[in-house]
Amino acid sequence: MALCDLTGKRILLTQADAFMGPALQQTLQRHRAEVVADTRDFLDPKAPEQLVNEAGTIDVLLLNLGVPAPSTPAALVEDEEWGLLFRHMVDPLPRFARALLPMMTERQHGKIILMGSASALRGMKRASSYSAARGAQLAWVQAVGAEVASKGVQVNAIAQNFVDNPTYFPADIQANPAFQARLQREVPLGRLVSAEEDASFAAYLCSDAANCFVGQIFPVCGGWSH
Repeated sequence: MALCDLTGKRILLTQADAFMGPALQQTLQRHRAEVVADTRDFLDPKAPEQLVNEAGTIDVLLLNLGVPAPSTPAALVEDEEWGLLFRHMVDPLPRFARALLPMMTERQHGKIILMGSASALRGMKRASSYSAARGAQLAWVQAVGAEVASKGVQVNAIAQNFVDNPTYFPADIQANPAFQARLQREVPLGRLVSAEEDASFAAYLCSDAANCFVGQIFPVCGGWSH
């Protein structure tokens, strides 16, 4: 099998219309994957199980979960903000595990890949609620990845920042000279990682060439998290 040949792979992609969803879908299909693209959110506790039942047998769950990041000082973060971020990005994780892991471990084959954030790897001002939710995601990936590795299932995450996507870096922000100056100041790469570069790495993690990675967090952020 070629490095990123996904022929015959059925990949369930969540929130395919937001965050990295469009780029992921296009890239995975270019690598010949069969993509089951879903656009619902998962505030309903039953939604993950419903989606898995509808999708049927899948080889990879690609968890693309993203919501706009608040910019609230820590002393002003209300329970509503905190809870909403966790309900969108953290609470679905064990629900997907209950729905999907028994099938994957029974057949000794499968992957879960999370599109996470490097905001959990480096402190950011006015991002305590968002970073906490993203950090919980990465901790979950590490724990579950270690737990199911011996059963033929790989669970890993991409921790990204400064990646071109409409949720966090829309065109108006990118056009702002202050933002461009920040790129040069804070990101060693000196530019945004392209959506295609990020999605291509996700495609690699979906492939059998990446079966050796378990519970690992891969920063994709142009060196920002170092």
